[in-house]
Amino acid sequence: MKYIQGFYQNTIIIQKSKFIAEAYRVNSIEEIEDILLKVRKKYYDATHHCYAYRIHQSLQKCSDDGEPSKTAGAPILDVITKQNLENILIVVTRYFGGILLGAGGLVRAYSQAASLSLKEAHFFTMEERIQFQLTCSYSEYQTIVKVFRYIQIEKTSFLSEVVILGSCRKEDYSKLENDLFQYKLKDARITNLGYALTEVPLDDTLI
Repeated sequence: MKYIQGFYQNTIIIQKSKFIAEAYRVNSIEEIEDILLKVRKKYYDATHHCYAYRIHQSLQKCSDDGEPSKTAGAPILDVITKQNLENILIVVTRYFGGILLGAGGLVRAYSQAASLSLKEAHFFTMEERIQFQLTCSYSEYQTIVKVFRYIQIEKTSFLSEVVILGSCRKEDYSKLENDLFQYKLKDARITNLGYALTEVPLDDTLI
C-alpha cells in the first residue's frame, strides 16, 4: 500500500466549470468529517462537494453530492484504488459553469481532477525497519549524509555533537556498523532501538 504525505491541491476548468481537487492524509472517520465540514465552509457557494476516502480496504466510501449517480464519487475512488492508496481523502469541489457535461463528461472531469490532486504528491510506504540513534562529530555527520545513502534520517539534533535518529532495513544494519568502522568514524556511537513500522519515501534518496 501507498500513502501520501501532507496536503495537495489542484484546480482545472472544464467547459466553464471549475473543479477544485484536494487530497488529504487521514487516519479516522472523525478526521474526514471535520475536513469535509471545513471544505464546505471554505467553498460555501460551490455547487457540489464530491469525495471519496479509503482508510483501508474494508473502510472506504464515496459521495456524488447531488451529481448523477456514480459520475463523481466513484471515479474519485477509482483513482485512489488504482494507485493502491490508503489513509486518504480526496474532495473535488465543483463550481458549475452553465454547460452540462453529461454522465461521461462528469466521470472524466472528476477522474481527471482527482488524478491532478496527486500530481505533486510525495508517496511513501510502511516498512518494518531497525530504528537507531547515532551520535557523531560534525565532520563525521557530513560523511554520513554524503555516503550512507541507505539509511533514513528522521530527526537530527545539533548539540555539542550531532545526534541522529534514523532507520534502515534489517539487512542494512550490520552494513551500517561495518561502514562506521570502514570509514574510520571513530567518534560515532550507534544504539539499536529495536524494530518499528517506519514511513519510507518511495524514491531513491532516503537522506
